[in-house]
Formats: sequence, structure tokens, C-alpha cells
Amino acid sequence: MHIKSKIYNKTLYVLLCGELDEHSATHARLTLDKLFSGSEFNQIIIDLSELEFMDSTGIGVLIGRYKKMRSRQIPIFICNPSKHAEKIFRMTGLYEIMPKIV
Repeated sequence: MHIKSKIYNKTLYVLLCGELDEHSATHARLTLDKLFSGSEFNQIIIDLSELEFMDSTGIGVLIGRYKKMRSRQIPIFICNPSKHAEKIFRMTGLYEIMPKIV
């Protein structure tokens, strides 16, 4: 799991690369928490175009970050989901809390 990020126009862009599963969850959680602790942005866009695999542990990581940002009133949006991620987000209803944008 590799995570890239940048801030542009008050938006934090995050690119998740690789696999988000039980083996990478701790690294992903700590990295995202560090990125999300900043105050230079008012929304987050997570790009899943390079996410090859995600299991229930990965879903938990994303839901946990959503809850933290919801308490700060900072929305999270999803873009470019891989076919695998798209299927998971639709099946679990995650798009209800983290909408997909084009």
C-alpha cells in the first residue's frame, strides 16, 4: 500500500495505490490520520484508480476516516474507483456516505 497526496484549492487529494487489506490497514490508517489532521483543506477526494484490492478491513479503515472527518464537517468524495472498488462501494452502500464524483 502506497498513499500519495496533495492539497489544491482547499481540497486534499489522496491516491490509494496497491491493496487495502488486513496487511496494510495499520499503515493506511496511520498515514490517512496524519494527512487528515491538517487544517488547510475543507474537503477530501480519494482516488481509487490504483487500488487493486480492498477487503472488509479496508472498508473499516475508510469508514473510520469518514467518521473522523464527519465530526469536523469535512466531506469525503470518491473518484475513479477500480472495477473491484466500484463493486464493493455499491454492495456496501458506501457511496451513501462518501459520494462518487466524476
